[in-house]
Amino acid sequence: MKRLLLLWDIDGTLIDDDHVCETVYPLAFERLTGRPALHRITTAGRTEPEIMAELFRRHGVGGVEPGRVAAELVTQVRRRAAELRTAGRILPGAVEALRAMAAQRHVAQSVLTGNLRANALLKLRLFGLAEFLDPAVGAYGGDARERAALVPVAQRRAAAAYGRAFDADSTVLIGDTPRDVHAGRIGGARVLAVASGTSSAAELRAAGADAVLATLRDTDAVVHAVRAMGPAARSPG
Repeated sequence: MKRLLLLWDIDGTLIDDDHVCETVYPLAFERLTGRPALHRITTAGRTEPEIMAELFRRHGVGGVEPGRVAAELVTQVRRRAAELRTAGRILPGAVEALRAMAAQRHVAQSVLTGNLRANALLKLRLFGLAEFLDPAVGAYGGDARERAALVPVAQRRAAAAYGRAFDADSTVLIGDTPRDVHAGRIGGARVLAVASGTSSAAELRAAGADAVLATLRDTDAVVHAVRAMGPAARSPG
């Protein structure tokens, strides 16, 4: 019986894309509007629709149909698949941590990511990480613009798939940015933050993470931290 829903962020937590995907948004903007993107915006920890919405707002552009935006984002990421695989890398310890958690019979393991579903699955396949995850119960950037709203989406999908409810006491989110932490705190999950991206351990603690690791290198530490947040660890003796 699955008792814990474990949701992984992808970019900055499992993989480092060497900034390849940062180029996707201005290129998509230009394709959709016929204008170059003159403003740079922060992308870490945000959903792809949210990133594009801010680009449009900053440039005074309105009325772009969301389906067109999503399709262009998927096209741009696919065009960069070879570059992404060459320039990007799996972050240290990620495979070992995914494998160890996949071996826990009570854990349902998936993703919570700002990537659109197609882009998320492409990245996971490119780096050989999809085999450890159940993508059907994950939540993706196309499910909600605000990241916190993705947590209940994943919980509902997992409940339908595994026949039991998942709530804040049985959901753990692993991410690398304060936005990931806030998504868990607001959306209804405990948060294990990993200082593997651009945010420091101190920043992640200040954001309210339940636990913080410097990296995923210590597999035992990852497993221990997740277990400590799970329902079994908090059940009366």
